[in-house]
Amino acid sequence: MTSSVPWQQRLSTGTEDIQDEVIRWYQQTRHGKGYVPDMIWGTLQTEAYATVILRRVVDFLEVPDDVPAGVAKRMERQQVLYNGEHHYDVILGEQALYTNVGGPEVMHGQMERLLRDIDLPSLTLGVLAATAELSVVPMPGFNTRGDDSVHYELVSSGVDITDPDELALHDKAFNALSSAASYGDAAKELIGKALAFWNNE
Repeated sequence: MTSSVPWQQRLSTGTEDIQDEVIRWYQQTRHGKGYVPDMIWGTLQTEAYATVILRRVVDFLEVPDDVPAGVAKRMERQQVLYNGEHHYDVILGEQALYTNVGGPEVMHGQMERLLRDIDLPSLTLGVLAATAELSVVPMPGFNTRGDDSVHYELVSSGVDITDPDELALHDKAFNALSSAASYGDAAKELIGKALAFWNNE
């Protein structure tokens, strides 16, 4: 089963309420997975990075402007990384390290954040190098919510998939992406290379 709700409807009161929904999902999900090919996973975003992202959302969708409140909630949700009760497997595309969100200063801080948190016990963070050979076709980013659903964020709406056969295919796809991704020191090397790039901008 697939369901979707337009962003302008979900964000009709601004960004804070939907961030509350996400907080509840993260608190209820002991083990989640995320593949994010071209931006930083929300739960690892710095305050500065998240501010730029939510500002762009508000301006693009023309929804009520409560960016500071939405950012505060996004920062609150990140406590799941530190409470010892959750684990997240996350794969970033190498492009995510270079997609310019807010300019060199914001990106520099974001790369430092990734290098600081990559060894958290709650996190398995991989980077899919731009030159990595994949055993699956390129695909958009998605998040798995335990064993219950997969979530996609499209231009106009968020889409949730709950059909068991489709969930199994997403697990298979995530495993294929994970097999091609770099972890540990190799991932740190890719992030460090991006940090050096932003230092020189």
